Amino acid sequence: MAFTNLAPVRAGLPGEPAPAPVLDVVIPVYNEEIDLEPCVRRLHAHLSADLPYTFRITVADNASTDTTLEVAQRLAREYPHVRVVHLAEKGRGRALRQVWLDSDAAVLAYMDVDLSTDLAGLLPLIAPLVSGHSDVAIGTRLHRGSRVVRGAKREFISRSYNLMLRHTLSTKFTDAQCGFKAIRRDVAQALLPHVEDNAWFFDTELLVLTERAGLRIHEVPVDWIDDPGSTVHIYSTARDDIRGIIRIGRAFAAGRIPLHDLSVQLGRSSPEPRTPGVPVGLTRQLVRFAGVGVLSTLAYIVLFLGLHSPLGAQGANAAALLITAIGNTALNRRFTFGVRGRNRNALHQAQGLIVFALALALTSGTLLALHTASDDPGRNLELAVTVAANAVATLMRFLLLRRWVFRAAR
Repeated sequence: MAFTNLAPVRAGLPGEPAPAPVLDVVIPVYNEEIDLEPCVRRLHAHLSADLPYTFRITVADNASTDTTLEVAQRLAREYPHVRVVHLAEKGRGRALRQVWLDSDAAVLAYMDVDLSTDLAGLLPLIAPLVSGHSDVAIGTRLHRGSRVVRGAKREFISRSYNLMLRHTLSTKFTDAQCGFKAIRRDVAQALLPHVEDNAWFFDTELLVLTERAGLRIHEVPVDWIDDPGSTVHIYSTARDDIRGIIRIGRAFAAGRIPLHDLSVQLGRSSPEPRTPGVPVGLTRQLVRFAGVGVLSTLAYIVLFLGLHSPLGAQGANAAALLITAIGNTALNRRFTFGVRGRNRNALHQAQGLIVFALALALTSGTLLALHTASDDPGRNLELAVTVAANAVATLMRFLLLRRWVFRAAR
C-alpha cells in the first residue's frame, strides 16, 4: 500500500478543513516542562526543512503535574502543525495507543522528548512505510552501523533484554526499546486493540505481534546519545518487561491472539513464487515436514532397536510408530502447518492416530510379507524394510495431514 498525499506542507483555504498529514509524530511526555519546548522547536524546524511530506507534531501529555501541559499548549498556539492531547492517566503505551488510534495520518511515529536519536534517521524510518514496502519501522542502536554513546550499564541491560526476547519469544528484530518507531495507520488500527500493555512493554508487545502476524519490520541504524537525566526506572521496568514476556507467551500458546486473521486482514502474502500447479505454501511445508520426518525416523530407529528384544519385531514397530506418531503430529501441527494454541488439538491428535493406524497397517503388512518370504530375515533386513515402508507411509502421512488433518490451517 503506497500513499499519494505527499505534498509539502501548505495552509488550507479559510474555512477549509486541514488535509490529513502524511506523518504524525507523537512525543509522549510526563513532567517535561524543561525539555519539551527545545524538542518541539528543533523537531518542527527539521520537519519543515527536510521532510518532503505533510506532517503534524502531537504532544501527548501523560497526566503531568508540572507546567508541561501549559508549555505544550503555548507551542500549539504558535505552530499550526502542533497539537496537544492530554491524558488523565500515565503510561507511554496508553498515550501512543490513544493518539495513534485517533490520528488521521497515513504514517504514525513517535520519539522521546530528549531527542537522543539523530533526526537524520527520521526520513529513512518512514520512507518504507510511505511506499508500502514495510508495515512497522524501528530505530536500532544494536546494528553494526549504529553509533551509540551510553554507559556500560545501559548497554549491558539493553543487549541482555533483546537477547532474552530472542530466546523466549523467538524475535528477530534487534532493538525493542529504542524510542524511535513508526507504523502505518492501517496496521496500527488492526494491531493496537490486541496490545495490552500501557507502559514501557508496549513497544515490545507491538513488535512481537507484528512479527508473529507475518508483517514486515524495517530497521534503521541510528546515531544515539544517552540522556543522563532520563527518568526511566530501570529495575522496575525490567521487572514489568519480564511479566509482559510471560503474559504474551501464554497468550500465543493459548491461541488468544488471532494472528492468522490479522495477517489475512493486512494482506501480507507468502513470499513464495506462484508456480503453476504448485499451491502457495507447499514448498515451505515440504521442507519443514521433511525436517520433522528426519527427527521422527531417528526416534523410530532408536525405539525399534530398543524394544525389539522385549516386544519382537511387530510389537517394537507398533510401539515405536505410536510414540513417534504423537510427537510427529504435534511438531507438524506447530512448525509445518502453523497451527498454534490448544484449539482442536485433541481432534488433530485423534486424526493423527488414524493416520498412524494407516501407516502401521502399511509397515506391519510389509513385515508380514517379509517373514512369509523368509523364516529368519534378521534384524537389519527387518529394519531396512520397515524404514523403506515408512518412507512410503511418510508421503501418505504428508498428504493426509495437508489435505485432511490441517486443511483449514493452509
